[in-house]
Amino acid sequence: MKTFVERPRSSCALSGALAAIGVMPGVVPIIHSAIGCGGALSSSYAFGAGYLGAVYCNGSSSSSTAITETEIVFGGNERLKEQIESTLELIKAELYVVATGCMTEIIGDDVIGVVSEFSSEGKPVIAVNTPSFKGDSYVGYEILLDGILNKYLPAAEYHEPDLVNIFGIVPAYDPFFRGDLEELERLISRLGLRANTFFTPDQTFENIRSAPRAALNIVFSRIWGTDFARRFEEKHGTPYWTTDLPVGAEASDRFLAELGRRMGIDESATREVIERENDEYYGYFERAADVFCDSDFKFYSVTATNSNYAIPASSFLERELGWVNLVSFVTDQLDDERKSALAGAYSDAGLASELIFETDASGIAKTINRRLPENRGQRYFDKYAPLYILGSSLEKATAQKNGASSLSISYPVYNRVILDRGYAGYRGGLHLFEDIVGVLVSAK
Repeated sequence: MKTFVERPRSSCALSGALAAIGVMPGVVPIIHSAIGCGGALSSSYAFGAGYLGAVYCNGSSSSSTAITETEIVFGGNERLKEQIESTLELIKAELYVVATGCMTEIIGDDVIGVVSEFSSEGKPVIAVNTPSFKGDSYVGYEILLDGILNKYLPAAEYHEPDLVNIFGIVPAYDPFFRGDLEELERLISRLGLRANTFFTPDQTFENIRSAPRAALNIVFSRIWGTDFARRFEEKHGTPYWTTDLPVGAEASDRFLAELGRRMGIDESATREVIERENDEYYGYFERAADVFCDSDFKFYSVTATNSNYAIPASSFLERELGWVNLVSFVTDQLDDERKSALAGAYSDAGLASELIFETDASGIAKTINRRLPENRGQRYFDKYAPLYILGSSLEKATAQKNGASSLSISYPVYNRVILDRGYAGYRGGLHLFEDIVGVLVSAK
């Protein structure tokens, strides 16, 4: 049994909550944890997610109780009350979220009781329990959504038939979350619908308020957000649809067709949108066909991504590029039930590559090296070459050792700056193709 995770691909629940709060409009955090927690955790996503950085009153500028030995011995309730009061006075926000760390949970601070003193006075303050023993960053994302949308907001009195919510794409720990959400919002709008993304620059706090009125919740993850969406349906009456992130034309065609069916949109109207998007997609794609085909860019590939990108990345490589994907590593820390759920979805997708659950970077490297043996003077030797590895920055050394090309598409990403880049949808598929081939031609 493992006792530690070597070079982890995520952080603790508090970090996941803080990363999401940091890009939520009108929401600021109040960290109730030991001194140093906020700064250390903000660095993990500010730099590890393609240099996401931080903006207004979050990241290393977040309000924090920064408790020390005194509070650990005598309790931190008074310190928390003092911090909430000063934050309300100094920082302007629509909602203040107290997020707890390990130490304050261990010593048993009555965080809910302290926060209720302010909420009873009409102050927009809530609390979420996010110690590391609750789970990792992906769990923290769900805890935050649950606290705001299922506990803080009142139950929906009616639903807007053209409004959908997007969930399952985890800020920072899905490094391309902004670009992915923007492309998904664009595709949804092409069908005459509106989307709440919650984490893109165009959103306001009104998008959060309107979430309970959505007619459909789309969860772009087989693992993260489904439990939250189930509780959302119980409170607000909004059904949810679990699907994979569409990357490229084929997956996007299927996504739009199914969304149109679920939202009662005329089939001919949906088909017209799909045809227009395909004309644009393949119009761009064919311009690069010469370099792709004439350079004989046919590769073996390996992917090492979180669970959200495992199926989309493998599907794109196999079906859009025609590559032979050897292994798909899933780097999330998952229990047996979640592993089984993802393995079932992977099998249903008809993917040929093997699915392996491995969190440690050294474990991934050892498996790749074992599957790709070196030629030791054998007369006959079948080598899996040329090879391309799509993973995180942690796979760069493994790629170099095996003479493989590599592209970082999964957390942590230290060797790329990511602004509005995304791989979802038609435009995202073009971006992924562009980045993959860009690595190959960069050596020329």
